[in-house]
Amino acid sequence: MTATRVLDELGCYLLAGQPRSARDILDEVADAERLGIGTAFLSERYNKKEIAALSGAAAAASAGIQLCTAATNHNTRHPMVTAGMTRTLRDLSGGRFTLGIGRGIPLLQGAYGIPPITTAQMADFAQLMRRLFRGETIVGHDGPSGNYPVLYLDSTLDEYLPLGLVAFGPNTLKLGGKMFDEVVLHTYFTDEATTTCVELVKSAAEEAGRDPDAVKVWSCLATVGDHVSEVDRLRKTVGRLGTYLQGYGQLLVDTNGWDPAVLQRFLSDPMMGTVAGLDVVGTTDQLEHAASLLPDEWLSYAATGTPAQCVAGIRHQLDLGCDGVIMHGSTPSELEPIVTEYVASA
Repeated sequence: MTATRVLDELGCYLLAGQPRSARDILDEVADAERLGIGTAFLSERYNKKEIAALSGAAAAASAGIQLCTAATNHNTRHPMVTAGMTRTLRDLSGGRFTLGIGRGIPLLQGAYGIPPITTAQMADFAQLMRRLFRGETIVGHDGPSGNYPVLYLDSTLDEYLPLGLVAFGPNTLKLGGKMFDEVVLHTYFTDEATTTCVELVKSAAEEAGRDPDAVKVWSCLATVGDHVSEVDRLRKTVGRLGTYLQGYGQLLVDTNGWDPAVLQRFLSDPMMGTVAGLDVVGTTDQLEHAASLLPDEWLSYAATGTPAQCVAGIRHQLDLGCDGVIMHGSTPSELEPIVTEYVASA
């Protein structure tokens, strides 16, 4: 199936979850482009999902699809390394690459000895990148993101650099509206949380004198059709939500207004204490046990079932005010029946 138009309102992740091989990205980006999906997003895990390498491969193996990191962290590379990476990828892709950053997982960063990221640092970093892409030479910068005697990319460069932000809390969402071009929300948000997030981004854009419609807010919606095997469905839904709860469950529960007692029961379960990264290493028995600990309501904030049911879930996110929907957790080939239905039912 080839879409009759580019579906700018639809996105997907490449190498969703834990891929068998990084080379799978070559086929996945081609499949996504063939389906007409507008944007392919790339996340970063250090074992075999380093963002610069994957972005380069995706750019070389595609011709028209937009590419966006969602996300990498600004504090794991010197800003000149990130600027050089970004300019190279924009050149390689013909301008299709957007640098998207995020706050990251504090628990993991602390384990690696990486200082936690603040909102002020991300704002400062975004300003530095934009100035570099306008061809400026920055001398004696002393700001939240670091102290740099000189930052310089290319004096002949005069380009507006589009930037993306993965946002969760209110401060980050407001920053997205004030300074960024694309804002990616988190998976498993309730309808109320999603609506609130969209309003925070758009209001912050307006307060900053920007056009709210120019800031694209992406819903990140777990999209898993029933044509996928039962074990994979468990891994992509229960496993993924369980991993989020293990990593930063209190934040997700607070955002959604969920019962914190359910979270504590989940985290204190003896089996949960032995499984780190449920979506990657969890066995079928462990996933089924985790499912018994999670309310159906928590898992309902996803697009599941038949292709038509998945499409209804996607369209609902657009009705909530999101400008686009990232069909999260499934490969482009797994999404094909859903995208086919989306196009047919338009």
